[in-house]
Amino acid sequence: MSIFKEVPPTAGFPLYLKDFLALFKSKSLEEDLKTYIGLEYASVTYSGTAALYFILETLKDFSSKTSVIIPSYVCPLVPLAVKRAGFKIEVCDISLDSFDFDLQELDNLCSYNHDILAVIPVHLAGIPVDFTPMEKIVRRHGIFIIEDCAQSLGAVYKGKKTGTLGDFSFFSLCRGKGLTIYEGGVAATTKKEYAQILDKKINLLAKDDFISENLKVWELLGYWVFYRPSLFWFVFNLPQVFWNLSGNKLKALNEYFSVNFPIYRVSPIRKSIGHSQFERLEQEIVKQREKASFYLNALKEVKGIKAMQELSDTIATYPYLTLIFDTPKRRNQTWQALKDLGLGVSQIYAYAIGEYDYLRPIIPHRDYPRGRYLAQREITLSTSTFLDKEDLTFIVRLIKNL
Repeated sequence: MSIFKEVPPTAGFPLYLKDFLALFKSKSLEEDLKTYIGLEYASVTYSGTAALYFILETLKDFSSKTSVIIPSYVCPLVPLAVKRAGFKIEVCDISLDSFDFDLQELDNLCSYNHDILAVIPVHLAGIPVDFTPMEKIVRRHGIFIIEDCAQSLGAVYKGKKTGTLGDFSFFSLCRGKGLTIYEGGVAATTKKEYAQILDKKINLLAKDDFISENLKVWELLGYWVFYRPSLFWFVFNLPQVFWNLSGNKLKALNEYFSVNFPIYRVSPIRKSIGHSQFERLEQEIVKQREKASFYLNALKEVKGIKAMQELSDTIATYPYLTLIFDTPKRRNQTWQALKDLGLGVSQIYAYAIGEYDYLRPIIPHRDYPRGRYLAQREITLSTSTFLDKEDLTFIVRLIKNL
């Protein structure tokens, strides 16, 4: 087990002293996002989950429908936000070859359930979903589209950035997800007719909390100190050791959440720190793509492994690269060999969304075989800025040998 070198599993931005010294600049983080992505409206929120919650609350002003479709392989916080907003959850299984919805199943759900308010496609691993065929199905039924861009800030689908394809979108600025304010998100829309109502809803529901916000500022300072390979083990792996010894696998994986997530306002201090990082966004994405390309080229001839990668006419950001093994046994062997080497090898989610025990009361009780297939066969390779060519070569060589 590595202690003195632990590379983060995702390509989060390291913070620099200048990010803390450039406070209260005239241009805002919201303006950065609107200009860069091409948005009509963007509001920085306490988390990506809070952003989704605000969007769902906004949709109540447009429709009385009460169900929302989510994919079978998704962050557990997504159904919790849907639940907190008072909606019923429908789950559509994913495609066997991508993170996208299975289109036939999506069409069936939209055709037979006339109570569907919105669909949430997820640009997982920074890879844009194949949006056009999914949109054709959804628009035929008059359903809203909320893009989950938590991992895809800067990704492009057919010339348009993710977050501008649907009616609404949300992003995450959480630690480890690229540009960060430690814990944060963005609620956004490209539609003028929705912008004012979303803004009013956020101002109505989000409250000030001086203690919580000051704690986040201190945690952001802690991130600056510990987000480096020589110290990362103590804040990332040490809690995992504790929770594993306590027998709580989901807390060890940081996949146990509550429906009572905070929805407080974000201070100008944290927004300014996010704004200071923005100029590095494109160059960091380039470095992530270079590392992903190295993996893809080196592993393309290895039998029994498939890498999840971008479609033609799209540009993925690759905060990590996902490998799918042909059998769970082979995945497990590779995972055991790599997980304690301190090189950022990890997993996305432990289960298909219907298999988390604490979510069973809110998830429809049926089988999601392709979501389960993915959960049992995937590992992720980090594209962190802290990995060098020697690290990448070692990881590839070990996978080939296995």
